[in-house]
Amino acid sequence: MKYSVWVGGGCAICLLFTLCFSNGTLAKEKKVYTLEQCVKEALENNWKLRAKKEQIDQAEYVKKQAQADFLPKLSTTYGYKRYGFDQEVFFNGIPGTPLKVGTQNNYEWRGTVTQPIFTGFAILSAYRLSELGIDQKELEVQTQKLDLALEAKTAYFSILTADMAVETALKAAEALESHAEEARNFYKVGMIPINDLLESQVNASNAKHDLTSARNEARLARSNFNSILSRPVNAEVEVEEISVHTPEKGNFQEYVEIAFKNRPEMKLIDVNLLQTDQQIRLSKSKFYPEVVFTWDYIKQGDTPSVSGGEFHQASNWEATVGLEWTIWEWGKTYYDVKQQQSVKNEVLKSKMELEEQIQLQIKDAVLDLKTAEENIPITQKAVEQGEENLRVSRERFKAQVSTSTEVLDAQRYLTRARVNHFSALFSYHLAHARLLRATGTY
Repeated sequence: MKYSVWVGGGCAICLLFTLCFSNGTLAKEKKVYTLEQCVKEALENNWKLRAKKEQIDQAEYVKKQAQADFLPKLSTTYGYKRYGFDQEVFFNGIPGTPLKVGTQNNYEWRGTVTQPIFTGFAILSAYRLSELGIDQKELEVQTQKLDLALEAKTAYFSILTADMAVETALKAAEALESHAEEARNFYKVGMIPINDLLESQVNASNAKHDLTSARNEARLARSNFNSILSRPVNAEVEVEEISVHTPEKGNFQEYVEIAFKNRPEMKLIDVNLLQTDQQIRLSKSKFYPEVVFTWDYIKQGDTPSVSGGEFHQASNWEATVGLEWTIWEWGKTYYDVKQQQSVKNEVLKSKMELEEQIQLQIKDAVLDLKTAEENIPITQKAVEQGEENLRVSRERFKAQVSTSTEVLDAQRYLTRARVNHFSALFSYHLAHARLLRATGTY
């Protein structure tokens, strides 16, 4: 059903369609995210994390491949061999020679079962490496989750910061435009010189420019947020404002102990050490002989059907136990073992470096928390003082006991105080997010 009204001889579409419908569907409201929802949706939808999780499945398939090496292998071959002449044997002085002992055409089909009996623990070490590979990929995914959670929080606070910047720029633009109008009126009646008027107009124009830039930054912050959450880059989004903070009560040493216990990077180093042990064992396997059992089923013939012949058995089988041992390679295996031992030493040193990095990350976050916590009340007081200073300066300008420059300076001081205040507030929340990441949580 269509609704319309006649205005001046023309038809206007019903306001319901104009306001509530877009392309035949209800217009979507902007989604408002909390910080927890932001992190949750990022962990569920982020394409980079989902791609990383595929590596766990890949590691599982590698394990199944390694597991197959314990089991017997079945293979088959089919071949044809032709000689230039019939195979004959000559015996000097013996009547009836040469004797025919084979044909020109020879066909063979062979089915083989191969079972390794001893490989110097190589198969076992490879299998254990594949198991550790799964642990490694799972820990790498956990690490990426922590990084993604911090990235999502950073994007969240970037939107809040950008919105506060827009609000601050808007207030500054409105105040400066109002001041420019007052200056214009004073100039018309000859109360101020042209320079004061021009100065106020230039500052008002600059404030509009800053407002436009701030709005673009806010749009870019939302696009980055959408990208992290794998949403359409131009999707509308709002985030819940966070205007309070809860002081942290932990201390540096407690945070370090928690980090050493929880950080997946620490667990990953331990897995890497176990992997180097298995790599050393795998290298040492070349010092030992390899023992393999082989069983063959054979069909031969002088026709493609391999159904036997005058000089061929129709079928046969044979079993073989073979030993292969490389006893000298000019130290190749020895140096391979030494290389893997050096890799283990490298991992051990990397673990020490990681512990230092974790402590530094925690120290940095704790200091940033303390700095922001101290600055929040200071900057709040500065905003209040800046607002009062601007009010007094404008009153003095109206009474013509001060110049336009004093008002512009007061507005600049107030804008800086507002920026410092919300920067301190969001710096606190961001430092808290970094502290959680440093301790292995989110």
